[in-house]
Amino acid sequence: MSRLGHVTTGPYTPPVPARELTAVSADGARLHVEVHGPDGAPAVVLAHGWTCSTAFWAAQIRALAADHRVIAYDQRGHGRSPASPACSPEALADDLEAVLEATLAPRERAVIAGHSMGGMTVMAAAGRPGLREHAAAVLLCSTGSSRLVAEATVLPMRPGRVRTWLTHHVLGSRAPLGPVTPLARRILKYATMGAGSAPAMVEACARIVHACPRRVRYAWAHVLDLLDLDHAVRELRVPTVVVVGTADRLTPPAQARSLAAALPDCLGVTELPGVGHMTPVEAPEPVSARIRELAVTYLTIKEDA
Repeated sequence: MSRLGHVTTGPYTPPVPARELTAVSADGARLHVEVHGPDGAPAVVLAHGWTCSTAFWAAQIRALAADHRVIAYDQRGHGRSPASPACSPEALADDLEAVLEATLAPRERAVIAGHSMGGMTVMAAAGRPGLREHAAAVLLCSTGSSRLVAEATVLPMRPGRVRTWLTHHVLGSRAPLGPVTPLARRILKYATMGAGSAPAMVEACARIVHACPRRVRYAWAHVLDLLDLDHAVRELRVPTVVVVGTADRLTPPAQARSLAAALPDCLGVTELPGVGHMTPVEAPEPVSARIRELAVTYLTIKEDA
């Protein structure tokens, strides 16, 4: 394995970026950013989720970078972005604005895709000038806006206070994840992936998740536990596609349907049969296809018209 959860070979390794840079957020936090693909091509910005990194988007980068400028960044404390004492939805929104400013020309538009906490990042930034200036369309993938712990089905119990309390302690545990063992892979697959996920997919996700520092994982788990972005969803006034796996235990399909009902310009919900929470890895082709469709419709066609 190479740096910070990047698997050294295979389809789950991102290609070498055309360039790398550091974006500086409002509070001085430094964010590692990778740019793939040709200069001047339609821009796609990818925001990963909790405990992940740019490596999580390897399949989408490979699928899109031939004819798109694909911008992927590590959330603060994840991947190659140093940890910061500030952990909040507002900090995530600041970070996204900083990445957009550092990588896009003034008034340049992009398709922005967010997975899990990355989708929450987009929602948190919905009312920000930077997002309104640069977002042509959005893909929200395996994400939710509130009641994340109460509605998660990681524990096979009836909904209620007991399940919520136990889920809070499981997802917010301070315990180290340790090495990627066969047991660790089984636990991660059960909690975050569909039953049909290939072993190589499970291995790739386990390497990425286990590379996240324990203190970072714990700090952001607390933020997600208290998250309420219901108001922000209604401010996301750009064409938006929602994608979810039918076997997602962390942000179940009910979360996706709630988003679709609240979004001002929802283009529909794509439910991927048998897929869990790690949709960009588990179902790379459908996720890449949705991003490409948004780029063709809201970037290429409109900019050439």
